[in-house]
Amino acid sequence: MGSGKTTLGRKLAARLNYEFIDLDHKLEQQVELSIAEYFTLFGEASFRKLEAEVLRKTPYPENAVISTGGGLPCYYDNMDWIGANGRSVYIKLSPKTLADRLEAGREERPLLQDKHGDSLIAFIEEKLRERESYYAQANIIADGLGLTAEKVEQLLKID
Repeated sequence: MGSGKTTLGRKLAARLNYEFIDLDHKLEQQVELSIAEYFTLFGEASFRKLEAEVLRKTPYPENAVISTGGGLPCYYDNMDWIGANGRSVYIKLSPKTLADRLEAGREERPLLQDKHGDSLIAFIEEKLRERESYYAQANIIADGLGLTAEKVEQLLKID
């Protein structure tokens, strides 16, 4: 959350003339609810199952940049599926940087709604500890500070 996946993904897709797909948007379109609404109505476990189904069942063009939710890699062997079907980038940022980016939009993110300041940073630190082993499976681990679409293209060596 807050690493810039969607923004950077859109720029990379435009640069490469690839299609951009935001899986969170695909999921919201499918259920006709926002992710926050879905979380409230059905809970995180149901959301994670649906998220994995959307990942696997979405038809992808040959050349696409896909943005996923930050928790997606950590459930239902999703990183294995991603690795078998494409290449992945982990945009790595410090908990403080992520908290600064997320502070204003907490209401839209179900896991952050009641957190701010130090409690937000602590929550992010905990989530990163839980998720790091999954994120570390990415093909590319990139420092998110100053990361551009051009740099990602170079890291992925896309011609």
